[in-house]
Amino acid sequence: MCATSLISHFSGVKKEIHVILHASKESLKSEICIVGGGPAGLTAALALAQSGRQVTVVDCARPPIDKACGEGLLPDSLAALNKLGVTLSGLGSELKGIRFIGAQSQVSSDFPNGLGRGLRRVLLHEQLAARAEQMGVRLLWGVKNVQTERGCVRFSDGHIETRLIVGADGQKSSVRKQAGLEHFKSEKRRYGFRRHYRIAPWSRHVEVYWGSGFQIYVTPVSDTQVGVALLSRDPHLRLDAAVSRIPTLAKKLAGADPLTPEMGSLSVSRTLRRVSCDGYVLLGDSSGSVDAITGEGMCLAFRQSAALVDALNADDMRLYQQAHRKIAAKPLRMAALLLVLDAHQMLQRQALAALAAYPRIFSLLLAVHVGHIRWGRVSGVLEPGIDVAAAGKFQAK
Repeated sequence: MCATSLISHFSGVKKEIHVILHASKESLKSEICIVGGGPAGLTAALALAQSGRQVTVVDCARPPIDKACGEGLLPDSLAALNKLGVTLSGLGSELKGIRFIGAQSQVSSDFPNGLGRGLRRVLLHEQLAARAEQMGVRLLWGVKNVQTERGCVRFSDGHIETRLIVGADGQKSSVRKQAGLEHFKSEKRRYGFRRHYRIAPWSRHVEVYWGSGFQIYVTPVSDTQVGVALLSRDPHLRLDAAVSRIPTLAKKLAGADPLTPEMGSLSVSRTLRRVSCDGYVLLGDSSGSVDAITGEGMCLAFRQSAALVDALNADDMRLYQQAHRKIAAKPLRMAALLLVLDAHQMLQRQALAALAAYPRIFSLLLAVHVGHIRWGRVSGVLEPGIDVAAAGKFQAK
């Protein structure tokens, strides 16, 4: 093995990223091998290493690894990162809460459980990789032609004998296919695009602008930058066209310099029949996912990582399957609710007007979403005589 360094230029600051490369054909051994070195894979590596496991991560890419996403971390995600020894204080931008903005109504709420953080994904990846290296995780970047079979991960320059293969290689997971876990209960797709702009954030809330068949997310990621992300059912819709349909946002971004090219990715709502089998387990987007409208992608990976550690400690992978299903249940319900609003413009206007009229309901829904309270607390929130649906219809006229 040999180590080298890549020097990357990011936001005018040179950052040294250590990349462990394999220089010759060799046979390695590792108790657990994680295929996929994105945030999900690195989070799993940290949780497993923290529990005393020997872990190797392999990825065909080399840091920093980027992906089109909203780049907002919820308070519970930050808490999970802190437990893994990853501290993001001083990086990015603090987030107070969420604001929904429609054509005629808007409503906002602060997070009930602390502050979130907006952070460029490449910076998050850098922090996770650095922490993994500190924890003694073997990181193999630039690994080509990865193939898996029970007990072994093979690649161009060698192979790794392992007790467990963790597939954390994203939506198009090759590990999922090789493990025979490519059986979906359901799948729905939308399309995401993201770009960063040089402009001071005008709000410490993540702003979600609701258009006809799309949403635009604006996330502060530093004192001088915002990330703007589009989610749509239309594969041909791009950021510039979508922003032009939201006059208030177009005015705010007028004259702001784009800092990054427009980057695209799929946003998939997918449920698998199984997420583990003999010698394999799936984690992160490879194990199923919820629409990015929920902002829950990272938090799901954190919870799954903790569940995987518990299952391994109990020597019973059935516990992981059960926990995985439970972890996904609430985000899937929230995604279904929000996607109904996405699909029905009149209902969307009425719902946003109703939430604007009764912001306490929005605050309760946000509290449910971040795990601060349970769904049951919302059902009895209305005082006698308050008709939210009627309020929404009245204000939407």
